[in-house]
Amino acid sequence: AKKAAKAAEAAAKKAKLEAKKAKLAEMEAAKKAKEAAGGGDGGKRKKEKKGGVDEEDLAALKAAQAVPKGEYKDPAVVPMAKAYDPKNVEAAWYDWWEKEGYFKPTMGTSKPKFVIVIPPPNVTGALHIGHALTNSIQDTIVRWRRMSGYEALWVPGTDHAGIATQTVVEKKLQREEGITRHDLGREKFLERVFEWKEQYGGKIFNQLKRLGSSLDWSRERFTMDEMLSKAVKEAFVRMHADGLVYRDNRLVNWCCRLKTAISDIEVDYVDLEGSKEMPVPGQDGKVEFGSIWSFAYPIEGGGEIVVATTRPETMLGDTAVAVHPDDARYKDVQGKHVIHPFNGRKIPIICDAELVDMSFGTGAVKITPAHDPNDFQTGKRHNLEFINMLTEEGMINDEGGDRFKGMKRFAARPAVIAALDELGLYRGKADNPMRLGLCSRSKDVIEPMLKPQWWVACDKMAAEACDAARSKELEILPNFMEPTWFRWLENIRDWCIS
Repeated sequence: AKKAAKAAEAAAKKAKLEAKKAKLAEMEAAKKAKEAAGGGDGGKRKKEKKGGVDEEDLAALKAAQAVPKGEYKDPAVVPMAKAYDPKNVEAAWYDWWEKEGYFKPTMGTSKPKFVIVIPPPNVTGALHIGHALTNSIQDTIVRWRRMSGYEALWVPGTDHAGIATQTVVEKKLQREEGITRHDLGREKFLERVFEWKEQYGGKIFNQLKRLGSSLDWSRERFTMDEMLSKAVKEAFVRMHADGLVYRDNRLVNWCCRLKTAISDIEVDYVDLEGSKEMPVPGQDGKVEFGSIWSFAYPIEGGGEIVVATTRPETMLGDTAVAVHPDDARYKDVQGKHVIHPFNGRKIPIICDAELVDMSFGTGAVKITPAHDPNDFQTGKRHNLEFINMLTEEGMINDEGGDRFKGMKRFAARPAVIAALDELGLYRGKADNPMRLGLCSRSKDVIEPMLKPQWWVACDKMAAEACDAARSKELEILPNFMEPTWFRWLENIRDWCIS
């Protein structure tokens, strides 16, 4: 009985479904017949279509775009499209907002103040989707404050972007005219940079307006404007007087291609699992990275000590060999000297527990204070000599000796290895996983180099910023970004600004 009931229920459902299908088919047939006869909405819409565009919607768009610049788009006069059309909806409003001064704060009122200075986009091209996101967030905050009774100001501007813009303009010159900035000279090149700024700065501002950004355009600024340049000089002088800006001969991230120091955030990293040949701008052929080469230094009075390096060419600037003070293998040579095989320079064997890991390699480390961050600190601790063996262009200088002088740094690498091999001092190579730093602009391999530069002392300011966040004097939103705030500031290094 149960089986029969289920079968009957299934049959009823099937019959109901078939009836529904038949009804839908009947309705569709009637609709087609009506349209074929020229009646009903379908026929009307068909007549209105022209080239796939609804004529009523097109008329509405034209009416919206015909509103005189700066005039109010009256919804009672300008028809709306049947379907949402951003071009129709957005047309004319921004010009009217600007004319009415809705984005300009009124000076001298008792209202609370709220100000955002736009993080100025670089004039290296057009805005991208990331700018759309961040500027929409800023606009939302500014509009909310404005509607909440604040005198809200959002200041627009663009950034000259220094090296970034220089690189883009240089590439354009090379591509279109086959010349370099050196061919033009400083003043002519600057003229080309400002021409680029005028072209792309205007494009960026138009994009911001298309986004509806409620910026006060009467305050538009460029970071190389005379007023801003004067403010930068004033800030520099004040910070120098307060001991926050100082001059020092320290290691920088040097780009040999651009011949300038770059900040840590302008260094991109490539992770290598082992030996790999890679192209490097300005170098002949590919260069091997991800390897570690071993060679021996002869010890004065007899014997040798083997060291390893990922940059054999830098041994031309070595000024010490470091071992761990507790390493029994080197107890007898501590305080002695090795002899540089190419120039006869006596190099001390020093003890440094902070730098040397006894379990890594041979437990002996070559020290090149002028070309490695860790070695730089070691050189400071032990008052070592700092020998810069490279020119700004990345060529071996006089310190490299006659055999290597004038070579490109990466051409000197195999040359140094070959010379060590000739002397019977080369001990081989092995794969070595490493991170290779590249200039984000030129893609050249970064060279740590000792240069006199201007620096901002960041430790005190960073500590104050951390204290402000902990006391909630400064609120980080969203709050899950607080750990990032502390991670950045608690590990901050002094900032190279030249």
